[in-house]
Amino acid sequence: MNKIAFIGAGNMARAIIIGLVNSGITPQDIIVANPSETKRLNLATEFGVLQTNDNIKASEFADVIVLCVKPHFITDVCFQISQAIDIAGKLFISVAAGTTVAQIQSALSKDDTLNLAPVVRVMPNTPSQLGLGMSGLFASKEVAVEQKANAEKITNAVGKSIWLDTEDKINNIIAVAGSAPAYYFLFMEAMEQQAKQYGFSAEESRMLVQQTALGAAQMVAHNSAPISELRANVTSKGGTTHAAIERFKADGIEEIVKNAMNAAIARAVEMAK
Repeated sequence: MNKIAFIGAGNMARAIIIGLVNSGITPQDIIVANPSETKRLNLATEFGVLQTNDNIKASEFADVIVLCVKPHFITDVCFQISQAIDIAGKLFISVAAGTTVAQIQSALSKDDTLNLAPVVRVMPNTPSQLGLGMSGLFASKEVAVEQKANAEKITNAVGKSIWLDTEDKINNIIAVAGSAPAYYFLFMEAMEQQAKQYGFSAEESRMLVQQTALGAAQMVAHNSAPISELRANVTSKGGTTHAAIERFKADGIEEIVKNAMNAAIARAVEMAK
């Protein structure tokens, strides 16, 4: 693995840094650039990485530059870097939703459209903070085989990842994985509220819901059977689970889920315009 710069020191940068250090990457091969001294120093103190308030200094240091800034800042940051240093041979990895490869390459190009920078777009999700993330990656045609391997190593340090053959599938990843932890939280929240209505305490309700969700997820992770089969295995016809499942279906859960995921994709498309 080459030297890595993180432009931005938010939660996703922190999650990836933790994963990289835990996977054996030398902390002194990682540098973090961020205006907030507190965030930088916390990462440097906890994990031994280098830190600076200078995006240019961090970019000069690194072979791989991970762009972890907010989407509305990313093109300005890329333009700033490209005007100050020679970016030849550097790989840019973006975790910003709604900012396309073309937009990033344009900001990096110095008007040289014949030599575009290699860019990988990554759509991670928040469980990356626990090393349980799910990411989708798309590489521009300029990304070399070794650079692609480095990008995958970075995302796999915080979970699992898949490569996408077209950039528009990043929006599908947003719907299926990027935004999806919140879907589960919403469902768990509704169950927790109902548990309280049944007379369980707040602590008991939380424990009942989170342990059941954890157990269900682990059963899926440790069993290659289709999820539909796992569901059927615990749904005896005429029993209590069957009654609940039939109520969900009657109330249109499949349509609710489809519409919600399509809404996420539609918003992602709007953000990219």
